[in-house]
Amino acid sequence: MTNPAVLIVDDEEMVRTALEQWLRLSGFDTHVANSATEALRMLDDIHPSVILTDVRMPGLSGLDLLRTVRERALAAEVILITGHGDVPMAVEAMRAGAFDFLQKPYVPDQLVKTLRRAAEQTGLKREVAELRRRLDGGETELATRLIGSSRVMEDARHAIRELASIPTDVIILGETGTGKEVVARCLHDFSARAAGPFVAVNCAAIPAELIESELFGHEAGAFTSARDKRIGKFEFANGGTLLLDEIESMPLLAQAKVLRVIQERSVERVGSNRQIPLDVRIVAASKVDLAAESEAGRFRADLYYRLNMATIQLAPLRDRGEDSVLLFHHFLGLAAQRFNKPAPQLHPADVNALLVHTWPGNVRELKAAADRFALGLDATGRSLDTILGPRSKPVSSSASLADRVAAYERHVIEAELARHGDSIAAVVDALQVPRRTLSEKMARLGVRR
Repeated sequence: MTNPAVLIVDDEEMVRTALEQWLRLSGFDTHVANSATEALRMLDDIHPSVILTDVRMPGLSGLDLLRTVRERALAAEVILITGHGDVPMAVEAMRAGAFDFLQKPYVPDQLVKTLRRAAEQTGLKREVAELRRRLDGGETELATRLIGSSRVMEDARHAIRELASIPTDVIILGETGTGKEVVARCLHDFSARAAGPFVAVNCAAIPAELIESELFGHEAGAFTSARDKRIGKFEFANGGTLLLDEIESMPLLAQAKVLRVIQERSVERVGSNRQIPLDVRIVAASKVDLAAESEAGRFRADLYYRLNMATIQLAPLRDRGEDSVLLFHHFLGLAAQRFNKPAPQLHPADVNALLVHTWPGNVRELKAAADRFALGLDATGRSLDTILGPRSKPVSSSASLADRVAAYERHVIEAELARHGDSIAAVVDALQVPRRTLSEKMARLGVRR
């Protein structure tokens, strides 16, 4: 059984060091951050069971960190420590969802007991979440993370459900901006590895001379600039999932070494002779056809065959029909909330603009367009024709009049449902249609409450 992971957040180095040493001796897996901002950057990598944070720090406070953890619905308990404790602050912390609130000087043994209770609570929450995912197949959560009613998206969600529970490596293929990392995260989160780390590496962003050190780690003194020991991405992902994004950009020499690590499921740091066993799932993502690249000699065929246990192909947004309208509506709502502005209404011409645009940047481009539309910064007003520009596909090959009317009706119904808290009665009044008519339209258009 693994030790509970605790993230210690304090701007004072002496306090961090003392807490780390004591908690490690007490049986915890410890990580440290010198600010709330650094802690937030670490959350996705270490998945702590408990966050132990000082309240008063430069920049973001411990309370700010607590609120962000709760907003992101992370499965971690937060314990706040302060030397300036008072009743109003304690009440505010508990209301914000803190597990406990301790005042300095604290009793070390009492702190350990509190941490153990918090870790047990996190473990129970994660078990319940896993059971719920297994009971309902994760349909609802998966549909909210991979939005779309097109056949290709249904197929993608089905593939994720099938592959998540199978301990096999996966290749994800798709154009830039189609959501390959989102799919990789879903494979991780819906698997038995969900409590382990998810580590994403962009192979194209690492200089060729540094890629071995980044992936495999190195020992102190292994080369001129290696002053300290470094844990590589393979080792850091142990017990979880490693995403090798843009793997087609990896140098051929590094590919040979990666192949050996994947085959032997062990890694050797640069400058070391010790093999470190690995329990890690490899997800490789590429924007090009790796089979064609291997035939052309630009990608190692043996690495391709070893990784290609299963493949998920993501369709470009231009081939997903009305999904562009659904996704735009989703991102528009998020943008309006983030900018603290009311979500603007889409007109039929806007829906048509979404349907006929070719989306060369795929979902990433659509999200940026939704942000701009929510802000309304264009001089001509909120016009999607202006925001999206001239790139569009011929109307005759994209969507019929019936399809465009259906997309617009779906958008209006979903917008009213969101505005009225999913109350059918309120939507019936707002749209002035009979309840039966609304129900039939929702069923025909695939609108879910």
